[in-house]
Amino acid sequence: MKTVRLTVAEALAKYLAAQMIEIEGKKEQLFGAAFAIFGHGNVTCFGQQLKNIEDKIPTWRGQNEQSMATAAIAYAKANQRRRIAIATSSIGLVQPIW
Repeated sequence: MKTVRLTVAEALAKYLAAQMIEIEGKKEQLFGAAFAIFGHGNVTCFGQQLKNIEDKIPTWRGQNEQSMATAAIAYAKANQRRRIAIATSSIGLVQPIW
């Protein structure tokens, strides 16, 4: 097996994009959306990786952590809690919202 070298941001983005859930016999992506504030660590590392997986996990820019969490909760409710959204804060933390 060949060693693959990735940054933490690359590995995290690949991991999030690879998570699947089976709904009524059909595989779908678990994380269907991302909300982010691009500052500090998000700009130079994780923000770029979110851009690279935009076709799998669309990303919207948030204004503050509370509004992103509320939007992520609404996303989960709209999807009957089968799919979830990611809210990443300006200090680079990723928090799945169940």
